Amino acid sequence: MKSHNIFPLLVALLCIFQKRSSTHSLNAPGSPGYYQDGDFIIGGLFSLRVISGDLRSKFGFQHEVYIPPFAYAHLTKHYQQVLAMVFAVNEINKKLNLLFNMSLGFYIFNVDYIEMKAVESSLSLLSCESPPVPNYNCRPEKRDKLVAVIGGISTGISTQISRVVSLYSVPQISYGPFDHSLKDSVQLQSIYQFPMNTAALYQGLIQLMLHFGWVWVGFVVPDDIRGDKFLQDMTQEMNNNGLCIAFAERIPEFPADDTINMQHFFERYTTTRVSVAFGDTYSLLRYVYHIYCSSLFGNILVTTLDWDITTIPFQQGPSYTYFGGGLSFSFHIEEIPGFKTFLRSVQPTKYPHDVFIQHVWSILFECLYMNQNGIMTFTDCKENGTLETRPLHVWDMNTSPQSYNVYAAVNVIAWALHDLLSIRTEEEPPDNVTYVNSHPWQLHPFLEKSQLERSNSKQKISSEKLSTTSLDIFNYQSLLNGTKAQVKVGEFIFQPHKAPHLSFNDKLMMWGEHHNEAPSAICNPSCQIGFRKTAVKGKSSCCFDCIPCPGGEVANKTDMHQCVKCPENQYPNMERYQCLPKVMTFLSYDDTLGTALASTAICLSVLTALILGLFIQYRNAPIVRANNRNLSYVLLISLILCFFCSLMFIGRPSPVTCILRQTFFGVVFSIAVSAILTKTFIVLVAFKSIKPGSSIQMWMVTRISNAIVYICSLIQGCICTVWLATSPPFPDTDTQSEFGQIILHCNEGSTVAFYCVLGYLGFLAFLSLVLAFLGRRLPDKFNEAKMITFSMLVFCSVWISFIPSYLSTKGKTIVALEIFAILSSSAGLLGCIFLPKCYLILVRPENNSRKKLHEPFT
Repeated sequence: MKSHNIFPLLVALLCIFQKRSSTHSLNAPGSPGYYQDGDFIIGGLFSLRVISGDLRSKFGFQHEVYIPPFAYAHLTKHYQQVLAMVFAVNEINKKLNLLFNMSLGFYIFNVDYIEMKAVESSLSLLSCESPPVPNYNCRPEKRDKLVAVIGGISTGISTQISRVVSLYSVPQISYGPFDHSLKDSVQLQSIYQFPMNTAALYQGLIQLMLHFGWVWVGFVVPDDIRGDKFLQDMTQEMNNNGLCIAFAERIPEFPADDTINMQHFFERYTTTRVSVAFGDTYSLLRYVYHIYCSSLFGNILVTTLDWDITTIPFQQGPSYTYFGGGLSFSFHIEEIPGFKTFLRSVQPTKYPHDVFIQHVWSILFECLYMNQNGIMTFTDCKENGTLETRPLHVWDMNTSPQSYNVYAAVNVIAWALHDLLSIRTEEEPPDNVTYVNSHPWQLHPFLEKSQLERSNSKQKISSEKLSTTSLDIFNYQSLLNGTKAQVKVGEFIFQPHKAPHLSFNDKLMMWGEHHNEAPSAICNPSCQIGFRKTAVKGKSSCCFDCIPCPGGEVANKTDMHQCVKCPENQYPNMERYQCLPKVMTFLSYDDTLGTALASTAICLSVLTALILGLFIQYRNAPIVRANNRNLSYVLLISLILCFFCSLMFIGRPSPVTCILRQTFFGVVFSIAVSAILTKTFIVLVAFKSIKPGSSIQMWMVTRISNAIVYICSLIQGCICTVWLATSPPFPDTDTQSEFGQIILHCNEGSTVAFYCVLGYLGFLAFLSLVLAFLGRRLPDKFNEAKMITFSMLVFCSVWISFIPSYLSTKGKTIVALEIFAILSSSAGLLGCIFLPKCYLILVRPENNSRKKLHEPFT
């Protein structure tokens, strides 16, 4: 019971308070709008404040109790839209050739972004009563002066207005941003919108991001169909241009519940330095509130002029700290002739019937006004104050896009009405009373001929009308004198089927209080030269890792997706951003390794020659004559040639040396191994020939041994001849083996032929090893078969090890490896076979007798 008793008392107190403080009441219930009479009336529904809501929904439109709402924001700049309508109507009334000397009037209401107030004001326009009386018209002469309605600034307000005026087929022109949901509506038949080339806006934003290299950009949109469509279209456009969305925040409108998670919003908002905000002042009001409350500084905002970033409604002062340096896109509009002069002349005393100017004036000039006996008086105000002196955060002398649309809408209506009256004058005399009795629905055919788009209309705006679209780009700056201004810094021209053109003056740009230059908007730091991008699993394409370019490739630009392979004759520098010429190299005598190998080959050749000389000098010695001294001479000479053939592998390759080095090596080694094979054969046959009853004669052994050497060498010669005839070796270059070097080497031509040469040598060596192994236990104090066995083991070990090493080695090292194999295998033959004989000749001459040689081992 107590609560029911307190509530009427509270309501009564609020009513008393309302009567005593009417200073901040804009279009309160029961008060009329701003009315100017004329032969035809255009209704105007504008939004000058953002308030907490209309509490009359609990009591009904006509309830006497009025609870004043709380004003979140006073949008003083929106008053320019009211003045644009007043100016347009007055200008039309001055034109004697328009409307056949008939006048236009207006009836303007403030709906405060409240949909219920939009419905109420629409009914008031139809019934000329406030509060409205549905289906009642108090106007005299039983005719309807209302010909059209201009409003509202948002989709929600426009929809509610249209739901009322469409019942009477009254044309309605929305001056707010173009919304496809209104265009495609089946229920709203009477609403018109100014067409907007959204593709031009999308491309303008894309080109601006590309101009500054902003690839990681956040998006803030209203939580409605219009915001979803913008986000969907921009996502596709950004993907097509390699740009990414850092975050997408949907902002609920007032007075809906705040569903934004502040911590999550703060974390995402700080992931980038550039954000694109799409919406109007009202739809993004909660976003501005969170920016202001969280003190989120430093982000550069890119937006449209539908949202005024030059003011924060929640504080008394400019918003430069929060949005300074921001960029705004605006479809290019021409200045309205005489409008600025009109704005300079606006004074409250000049328009006493304007029910809005007192409230706006008190906010603009920070003074009070009081209602004394029905007369509004101001206190603490400057005398003869003009709008031109007001700062940017509360007033702008430049024509806003919404004001321009209001002005254009009045002119479209006037010309449509003029065309309708022109037809009437042809059908009826001018003095007929029905001359002015025009119904609102009769304007629709004439409005459809204009560039306006009607909802659910089959008539579409032709592509020629939107073929070329120009957008101005404004920068929110602090000028040298401390004043704030929106300075034009660029222009974007969009034409279908042509490349878009962005002209931007970077020298005029100012980036606010937190940046001295254009901020970067990237997910990761750029990949420096020498590195390339690589995708990170589960992240956007703009978030990547940087990895060094692989060997042989360079990246001479930042943020390269693929490294560039250097030409064959070049190599990358250590930082892998530049290709340098490779140095040609080969195993030369100037190299330490080449010098060592050449010295070793010469020394071994000299040693072999000395042994050959020693054998010639002691040619009649038993140790020399054993096992056919001629074969020993052949073997020593072939070993000398083997040592010398290794010198052909050193030096710059030429066609002659490439052909000789492998073939000469193969033939000479075949002679050496054939001689060893023959020696082994002689050892076995000789012991059998001296046995009693043997039919083998020594002359036969000598001839057979010579034939073995000739035949085995001839076979290797044939293999080399076929090799040279089919695919001979030739000089070639190796650009891959050594970093920064081009290796000059001999290409074997036919790998098969090369391995056939080695295989044949291996076959002879293996056969010699087997025969020597069989004769190792023959009863002789100096059994040469044992020495041959050791020499063949060394020989086979060297060349068996050579094959895998040859296949795994690259560059000039492979040449050194082959030389080493030649020298080591030749030295093994020389040491195992001839050094023991030299020892007997020089150190133990007493054992160098036939008797001693045939003594058995003890």
